[in-house]
Amino acid sequence: MKISEDPERTVRRARLTRVPRLLIVLAVTAVAAVGCGDVRPGADTSDRFASAAPTAGASHAASSCAGHVLAGMSRSQRVGQLFMGAVSAGPGTTVATERAQVAVLKRHDVGSVILMGPVRSGLSSVRGVVGEMGRLDLPVAHATVGTLVATDQEGGQVQQLSGAGFTEIPSAQVQGGWTASRLQQQAAVWAEELHEAGVRLDLAPVADVVPVSIGRANGPIGRYDRQFGSGAETVGGQDGAFVRGFGQAHVLTTLKHFPGLGRVRDNTDTTAGVTDTTLTRDALDLSSFRTGIAAGARFVMVSLATYTRIDPAHQAVFSTTVIDGMLRKDLGFDGVVVSDDLGNAVAVQAVPPGHRALAFLRAGGDLIVTVSTDDVPAMTSAVLDAMRSDPALRTRVDASVRRVLVAKQAAGLMTCPT
Repeated sequence: MKISEDPERTVRRARLTRVPRLLIVLAVTAVAAVGCGDVRPGADTSDRFASAAPTAGASHAASSCAGHVLAGMSRSQRVGQLFMGAVSAGPGTTVATERAQVAVLKRHDVGSVILMGPVRSGLSSVRGVVGEMGRLDLPVAHATVGTLVATDQEGGQVQQLSGAGFTEIPSAQVQGGWTASRLQQQAAVWAEELHEAGVRLDLAPVADVVPVSIGRANGPIGRYDRQFGSGAETVGGQDGAFVRGFGQAHVLTTLKHFPGLGRVRDNTDTTAGVTDTTLTRDALDLSSFRTGIAAGARFVMVSLATYTRIDPAHQAVFSTTVIDGMLRKDLGFDGVVVSDDLGNAVAVQAVPPGHRALAFLRAGGDLIVTVSTDDVPAMTSAVLDAMRSDPALRTRVDASVRRVLVAKQAAGLMTCPT
């Protein structure tokens, strides 16, 4: 693997290679480790790293802090925490454009940002862009709720951040051929890079299973080598390794695209009416998500496809059966349910922006992603308007805000007074 050879990266790499013995001690004492051992091609070391899953005591403390902050929020501030808006940072984007986008998000109290690229200018440049996101931080109830900055850093053709200070990450298909321990070690390095840049959430790993019989004919995943493998056991094992590695650097992860895009032909980003006619509620493919959740993934992204053998009347992102039934009840997931893009994706263009946001929240979703900043005013207004006359929606919103706040605390973005 090619590593950028800037001085800062070299020093960081040297530090990482000195700590494997310390990690063993930390794992034994249940203290979360941040560094990782030396990464050697073909290395097959034992899985000695602590899981990212929180302990019962930590979960209770986080919930108490989240409740304290939630009680001090206005209705507009609560709704804003349920949105992730886009800020462009790729080639040709000016500082004025970035600041204008941040200004729109700030007017609507948006609490999370997806950094859009590709950004090839390196870690220091990204850190400067992320610094601008500090304007969205929210002081409330004697605490500060930080802005959760996310990006797509899978590897291969889906790596938004690159250049000096960032590793050139191979595709998930290549990663799928590694041992789980090697992937976990490498993932810890990639996560530390994001952490240094100020990014606290990776919209990865992909948990979709692409059968060999479909392969590259699978438009959203297989075509770009985004899958770890063609079997649920392989994909789940690598998902878990990726999640645990990121947990070592305190960067959160997102399993996607629930309940799976591995068996469709078209891409929901570019095509309307994408449908899966084979996946069932008890399909083996779903076990890859179960494994990733058990490893500590705090976010799960729901797809924009329709699954005729699960809920033929609704796209997954708008389906109570998929979100509340399968993800919450069947898999026991109590983290943040995040949408796939509800802004520019062709799959949702037939639905007005405000209706998209409401349908997702009413189905049980928590965090609305839109890469179209222009849609944020209509979406937030629709939710606020509906809450005035819908007590059930108000209850759902508060539960979702609490989940988002707990995740932010886990990422080091929120602390409460003791």
